[in-house]
Amino acid sequence: MPSSVSWGVLLLAGLCLLVPGSLAEDAHGDAAQETDTSPHDHDHAACRKIAPSLLDFTFSLYRQLANQSSTANIFFSPVSVAAAFAMLSLGTKEDTLSQILEGLHFNLTKTPEAQVHEGFRDLLQTLNQPDGQLQLVTGNSLFVNQSLKLAHSFLENSRKLYQAEARSVNFRDPEEAKKQINAYVEKGTQGKIVDLVKELDEDTLLALVNFIFFKGKWEKPFEPELTTEDDFHVDSATTVRTPMMSRLGMFDVRHCEKLSSWVLQMDYLGNATAVFFLPDEGKLHHLERTLSKDDLHKFLEDRFKRSAQLYLPKMTVSGTYDLKTVLGEMGVTKVFSNKADLSGVTEDAALKLSKAVHKAVLTVDERGTEAAGATFLEAIPMSIPPEVKFDRPFLMMLFDQNTESPLFMGRVMDPTQK
Repeated sequence: MPSSVSWGVLLLAGLCLLVPGSLAEDAHGDAAQETDTSPHDHDHAACRKIAPSLLDFTFSLYRQLANQSSTANIFFSPVSVAAAFAMLSLGTKEDTLSQILEGLHFNLTKTPEAQVHEGFRDLLQTLNQPDGQLQLVTGNSLFVNQSLKLAHSFLENSRKLYQAEARSVNFRDPEEAKKQINAYVEKGTQGKIVDLVKELDEDTLLALVNFIFFKGKWEKPFEPELTTEDDFHVDSATTVRTPMMSRLGMFDVRHCEKLSSWVLQMDYLGNATAVFFLPDEGKLHHLERTLSKDDLHKFLEDRFKRSAQLYLPKMTVSGTYDLKTVLGEMGVTKVFSNKADLSGVTEDAALKLSKAVHKAVLTVDERGTEAAGATFLEAIPMSIPPEVKFDRPFLMMLFDQNTESPLFMGRVMDPTQK
């Protein structure tokens, strides 16, 4: 192949998050069981070293998406996007390499490249550990054109560090290649993300695919019979009707003056926590500008239980993003250009990243116990509890406690928006 031609690389990152529900049989359980974790300590030191950078990347990406639209729902997985680009960086060199890792908010002076990849290795292995209380599975795959021979070091490092598997496809038959990639993502997300690839460029030779599937159960579920239709105030002029879950109980909820917001933490059975931020009237943009990783660490470390009457929408939220545009605004440009240096991927052809797509789906409902209709009784103080009602736009994040990593971040402007 002539070196003057830059052949296309497609990068796909997809996340499906179900919060919560009864746990299905883990289709990837066998693969997770086979993961070699023996070289790693159980204190997750490697992945915790990269967690602060992942948080910085989360906020940076969120603010970029928020700048694109002030009215749309936002939902994405920083771990899925970062892992996909970090894996691609294994085959990049020079400015292309530094732009990607710095775009992911890694300071290569403080955190050497090898430490970044070791952190992702530990993170992915930890997330894929079998857990009887929640289901969390990640997957990476390299779809390689039959005519392309990957460099041995890129193939081995992708497998060793990112648990990636290589699959041979014929991109000259784009419909069949698209079908195979979409089937892989649909199976990995248990049917929740379908048709991730809408079209394939004719010059595509390689597709990198990352997915995360999470299915958890609330530690304290809602009673379905208490869910009723209620108003959600999208803005001062728009109100929609949406199913609103409710529960009176003891919650980790407080009002933060700095953020001008209520902060609610809800745990899952297992090692995950959701944090919801309900800004005061007119304070959404203040919250978006002000929220920092220091605030999050404070909330996660300083738990605070109090009685409250909680109302939370029952909803499905999704987001699909062209990462070429979003990350380009964040300084990651060279990998998408004809000046891209992906010479570590293959010596057969000059490559550039032609397209990068991320899709994420979130479902929030009452279910959280394996036995239907289970009732939880709590002792509630006699004082009148505050009413915390998520009936206007709010933010949310989900964390893995073991690795201190942000699995997703979102903004709900309209819970009925599809």
